[in-house]
Formats: sequence, structure tokens, C-alpha cells
Amino acid sequence: MPETDPPPAPARRKSRLVPVLAVVALIVLALGVVWWWYNRPIEPVVLDAAEIAAVEAKIEAIQPSDDGPAYERGSKEIVLTERELNGLLNQNTSLGKSVKLELTRNAVHARIETDLDPEIPIVGGKRLRARARFFVSKTPGQPALTLDDVTVWGISLPNDWLGGIKGHDLLGEASGGKISGVEEFSVEPGKLIIRLEE
Repeated sequence: MPETDPPPAPARRKSRLVPVLAVVALIVLALGVVWWWYNRPIEPVVLDAAEIAAVEAKIEAIQPSDDGPAYERGSKEIVLTERELNGLLNQNTSLGKSVKLELTRNAVHARIETDLDPEIPIVGGKRLRARARFFVSKTPGQPALTLDDVTVWGISLPNDWLGGIKGHDLLGEASGGKISGVEEFSVEPGKLIIRLEE
């Protein structure tokens, strides 16, 4: 009787469980990173001596004096980095541990974290996490900083709760619509650019 080859073994079906578990693990990891990013602690920015000297020179350059603006006519713009702004906030106020400024294109984001007074009803003793977003106008001759939104614990607050200030040019109202010596300012990722008048 002729020998016959044994029948081929049935092909093993690939388990679909491994790809599904891999996708679930990636989603969990991504959510963990996002959660950590939004809940990371605010670390105060401490400028070293060289950074302080550099930023003070920039600030002095735009300070008006009795003889007019202190800036040189040839220097048309001054750039302050996000690190320098947060360093100034920490150095000159008590907000360095609770407020952090983040600069994006045409917008300033303020992240606020602080412990609430335990005597406040309902939310007393809790950790306040809030964010504010301001849009920056690039209209020449009209620097503007407009409040766009405020969120507390991820919930956007109604404009009525904020006294109707959403959409208002806070900088213009505070400065009378003009900042001496400044033509315009703009915000790019990580830096504030101040353009001086000719």
C-alpha cells in the first residue's frame, strides 16, 4: 500500500486578544499622560543671576522715563521668554508657586493651583485647579489682551459669574488703550514679542 503524506495541520488562528490588549494599554497610557500633564504641580521658576540681569535689561528698555521712553530708537523689538515671565512672576510676587503662564500662538494661558481656605463652605480645604485663556490682538498700535475663558476643575464658568469680563480687552481698559512706547505685542509658542514705536 503506497505511503500517503499526513494531512496538513490546521492553520492556527491568530489570537485577536493580543492586539486588543495592546490598544487598551496604549489608551490607558495616553490617558495617564494627559491626566499627569493637567495635574502636574506648579514649580516656581527661579532665574539665575545672568538671567535676572538679562531680563532686567529688557524691562528697563521699555520703561518710560521723564525724558521719554528709555529704549533705543534702533531696537525695534524685545523678546521675553516664557521662563523669564514666570521667573519675574516668582521673583516679584507671591504667585510663583500657584500660577504658571504658558505662551502659545496669539494666546496666554494661566494655570492656577492653590489650596482653598478650610473655612470656605463646601469646597473648603480642597485643591483649586483653574485655568484662564487670554487672546492677544496683533492690531498695530492697539495692543489688546482679551479674556476668552476661565475654567475651574475643568468646568467653564459662565460670563455672568465673572462680572461679564469675557471678551473684554483687559489691557486696554487698564492702560487706557495705549502703552507708552509700545506699538504692538504678539505671542508665539514660548515667547512674548514686544514691538516698540519708531
